Amino acid sequence: MSNRKCVLDYFEQNKDFFEDTVYPNIEKYRKGDIKISVTDKDGNKISNGKVKIKQLNHEFKFGANIFMLDELETDSKNQAYKEYFKSLFNMATLPFYWASLEEKRGVLRFGKDSPKYYRRPAIDLCIEFCEENGIEPREHALAYDFQFPKWLKDASIDEVKSALELRYKQIAERYADKMPTIEVTNEMLWAHNNCVTAFYNQKDYIEWCFKTAEKYFPENQLVINEYTEAFWGANCRATDSYYAYVEANLLKGARIDAIGAQFHMFESRESELRKSSYLYNPISLYDHMNMYADLINCLQVTEITIPAYSDEAEDEEIQAKLIEYLYTVWFSHPAMEQIIYWNLVDGYAYVADPTPEKIARTQGDMTVGENVYYGGLLRFDLTPKPAYKTLDNLINKKWKTELSCELTNGECNLRGFFGEYEIEIEADGKIVKSRFTHSKNGSGSLEITV
Repeated sequence: MSNRKCVLDYFEQNKDFFEDTVYPNIEKYRKGDIKISVTDKDGNKISNGKVKIKQLNHEFKFGANIFMLDELETDSKNQAYKEYFKSLFNMATLPFYWASLEEKRGVLRFGKDSPKYYRRPAIDLCIEFCEENGIEPREHALAYDFQFPKWLKDASIDEVKSALELRYKQIAERYADKMPTIEVTNEMLWAHNNCVTAFYNQKDYIEWCFKTAEKYFPENQLVINEYTEAFWGANCRATDSYYAYVEANLLKGARIDAIGAQFHMFESRESELRKSSYLYNPISLYDHMNMYADLINCLQVTEITIPAYSDEAEDEEIQAKLIEYLYTVWFSHPAMEQIIYWNLVDGYAYVADPTPEKIARTQGDMTVGENVYYGGLLRFDLTPKPAYKTLDNLINKKWKTELSCELTNGECNLRGFFGEYEIEIEADGKIVKSRFTHSKNGSGSLEITV
């Protein structure tokens, strides 16, 4: 088992790259300066006072899928799931898989009282949880042929387009104002042998999907998404399949606002070691991000699974260290804006046959489906793994800003990570608290009246 430590080599042998590029970029692109001016009600600057500033949330989006919301077998586990989720993440990926959202034509599982379906909690339930906890919901995936319903299997191309456009319309009417990010197409290069409809193989599929999405989601961010090797494992050339088909559809007039890349390390231990030369190499990761950012300067890591392979302490520590390195590299790139882990908890991953009987046997069975990778941040019993603690340290401590200072001529300066802040000012015998947003697109100044 100790041989697995070799997968850390490419990160640890490139410490100079972290010092010269990664860490300076975090300072440059994830933080900014803001001048805070404090005045009395007459507009006069407060000469003396104490200021406490604490960051509450990130502008950058850190998330995970929320597929097990209220789906665990006990109330205590469900509550723990919610607490761990909202303590770490400000974004949640919601399951808009068509096959389970409309398994029977015309019967939609939007409402909270919808029938249960493994890893597919009702959309309204997810939205409610997100709104209550300041979490931004993210749509996944609008047009994913592998998850089209079986009742479309023998439909004509025109019939599929008509049904898909109705799906766009129904989702937009109900949720467009609640979900800024709309993932339009997913895994075009992975699912060729699993497609449900003939429309998937048409040359206008992506163009049609995005132009139709623009019609129904004009104010939303439209994202394209692809499997791991398509983005990170190709030759890093403009002739790579993913790059080429994104560029081609942009030239056709498709409005693609962001490029999504999965990072599922669904590999054996031996294969993980072989692929570490590029998937666990910070320079290679940067090369790929740089290339795609030249095409669209907005990138997202949409689905992440970093395996532990077991519950042994060493394996869990290696998983945590890999996550620390990867998140640090991704967070540092100026074009990156979202990083989404996949499964929060071990033992509830995707299985090939999600029938109730199969599910009952496979929950907690770490020998089946994607459970075998032990890729969660929490163990099956909902105790946090080192990976969860590592992300908590990065997101909630290392990459958050908190400071105390004295006013000088009614002013103080903040250099901090972008996000939402709480400020407390003690001056003239009064204590005033308020909130403000420090954004990379902000003015760089803030005025507060005491």
